[in-house]
Amino acid sequence: MTNPQQHRPKRILALAPHPDDLEIGCGGTLAEHAARGDEVHIFVATYGDVGGAGETRKAEQQAASNILGVHKIHWGGLSDTMLPHQAQDLMAKLETIVQQVNPDTVYVNYGEDTHQDHRVLAQVARSVTRYVPNVLYYETPSSTGFDPTAFMGINNVLQLKLQALEAHASQLDRTHVRLNIVEIALATAHFRGMQSKLSCAEAFIPVRISL
Repeated sequence: MTNPQQHRPKRILALAPHPDDLEIGCGGTLAEHAARGDEVHIFVATYGDVGGAGETRKAEQQAASNILGVHKIHWGGLSDTMLPHQAQDLMAKLETIVQQVNPDTVYVNYGEDTHQDHRVLAQVARSVTRYVPNVLYYETPSSTGFDPTAFMGINNVLQLKLQALEAHASQLDRTHVRLNIVEIALATAHFRGMQSKLSCAEAFIPVRISL
């Protein structure tokens, strides 16, 4: 007999400090969840207005989310680069979102990172998601010491991930290296795929997994 629980759509909540962080770190995974019929929510703490016009970045995030099949964007409205000074506000907003969404799984950026906003979001999320059964860290280009043990194959949704990244047009070349964000994401997907014996993948460090 088939267990109906196996077919129940899941509620997914992915957390990011800035627009485009999710597409880089777990955009393929979110697209895969949406393709499976899961309800995907994202929380973006800031508009990323230090790195570009806030309204432009909001519009880019909406366009990218439409490509990935995101159900709803929840905006934190906090100040870009200033999350260390807004940790209490961030915690209150995240507590509310987690209660509203009641997620089965939360994805959040890895806390060992050269960007202060990334570090604070990961730290606050660790407390706020203490009762969520599945919590996983994703990587970004500014992650340090990221040693993943869990992987999602994204071969079937790779083009959606890349299209979502291209939707962040104002950020394509703001990488401080000679590769744009799409090229970085593609290289990372192939590297993590080789590491996990998949053609291409996104990588995660689990905080907690319920089997």
